[in-house]
Amino acid sequence: MIEGLKPYAEYKESGQAWLGSVPVHWSLLPNRAIFDEVKDRNNPKEEMLSVTITRGIVRQKALLDGSSKKDSSNLNKGAYKLVQPNDIAYNKMRAWQGALGVSALRGIISPAYVVMRPRKEMNPFFYHQLYRTPLFAKEAERWSYGITSDMWSLRPEHFKVIGSVLPPPEEQSAIVRFLDHANRKIDGFIRAKRKLIGLLNEQKHAIIHRAVTRGLDHDVKLKPSGIPWLTEAPAHWTWIPIKLLLSRMDYGTSEKSTASGIIRILTMGNIQKGEVTVPQSGGLNSLPESLLLQHHDLLFTRTNGNPNLVGKVGIFRGEVAERISFASYLVRLRVKRDYDPEWLHMVLNSVAFWPFAQSHALVNLQTNLNSTRYGQFSVPVPPLAEQKEIVKWVSGESENLNAAITRTEREIALMQEYRTRLTADIVTGKLDVREAAAKLPDLSPDTTPESITDDEALDETETEES
Repeated sequence: MIEGLKPYAEYKESGQAWLGSVPVHWSLLPNRAIFDEVKDRNNPKEEMLSVTITRGIVRQKALLDGSSKKDSSNLNKGAYKLVQPNDIAYNKMRAWQGALGVSALRGIISPAYVVMRPRKEMNPFFYHQLYRTPLFAKEAERWSYGITSDMWSLRPEHFKVIGSVLPPPEEQSAIVRFLDHANRKIDGFIRAKRKLIGLLNEQKHAIIHRAVTRGLDHDVKLKPSGIPWLTEAPAHWTWIPIKLLLSRMDYGTSEKSTASGIIRILTMGNIQKGEVTVPQSGGLNSLPESLLLQHHDLLFTRTNGNPNLVGKVGIFRGEVAERISFASYLVRLRVKRDYDPEWLHMVLNSVAFWPFAQSHALVNLQTNLNSTRYGQFSVPVPPLAEQKEIVKWVSGESENLNAAITRTEREIALMQEYRTRLTADIVTGKLDVREAAAKLPDLSPDTTPESITDDEALDETETEES
């Protein structure tokens, strides 16, 4: 399908840095000649829609289902803007991140968002593909105004002066057809790889669960545990509340990071798969020394809009000299010298303990797991030497699984990069797909549900500037 694609026969300079050279027969127009801004209000009974970074326009209900997030939109829906199928809508504050798309749905969006309606004969989903490329995101960033990145705004009058291509309508449809087929294949590949990762993780979790609840001796004598999340455990182990395994338990700082602070501040997004990643920029210039992380400190997420992330624990493998701290919705657990932090890290993330802890979280606008309550939960504790043996054994058993997971994740990332490059090359005319698209069959509807990540639940409470 991709093989044999070639450039067009003849090109011209577009005059737009983000587009480069384009096919000679494509028109070049400012967006004001292609779209009209529309502000159709007073439709409060229409379905609420949201604009997401990774998928464009979706039903708000799809963002809220399976999440503790509530509908944060204003009760007065009369001010909300109506979006018709084939309209383009974007979030002014996040257009430069890709929060933009063509709607296949009818509904209403935040009054702070912008709705553009095609004024020419076109296939609007060509522009859905064009405007969701990194090329356009960079152009949107160039035209966005604000003191800092979290204040950048792509106003309608600036969107209208951006220059875009206008291929012939039948060619737009050929491009959309080709990309629909390509994306269907790529999505299938990624789904299969993610399923494989899920199976590998299940194997890994089973290894860890067996080790931290039974130890390494298959013939060990067991006794009832007396704790709700575990039926029995080795008879020579003790059951100790988490708080007694710790020398301290601290909430993080509530101060807001600055762009130039020298003390890096970890947030929820810095805890991934049980590990802590350190941001490369932003932080605070001063902070109590007691809030600096030390090697092997643990961090658990006490509050999050996504209940599936609450209670997850990461381990900090850096040093105090790096001057790293953490935000207030994280809790630092410093393990006493009598216990192995790597072992406790495994226990707290295990498939038996973590769901138990999560079930005690309180759900309001955010899911919250109180640290005092968390510290009262008991875990089965082997002698220190056995803790270290468990850590060593699990590390060895997990090595091949971790390598396979990393390799598969890399395959997914490469395929996503390939999709991005392919889309950009096609929608800017670097590759001619007209002949290839004409040979493709019609697609049946793809009924596979797509997951929506927590960072896509955009705030609907913004107010309109004008």
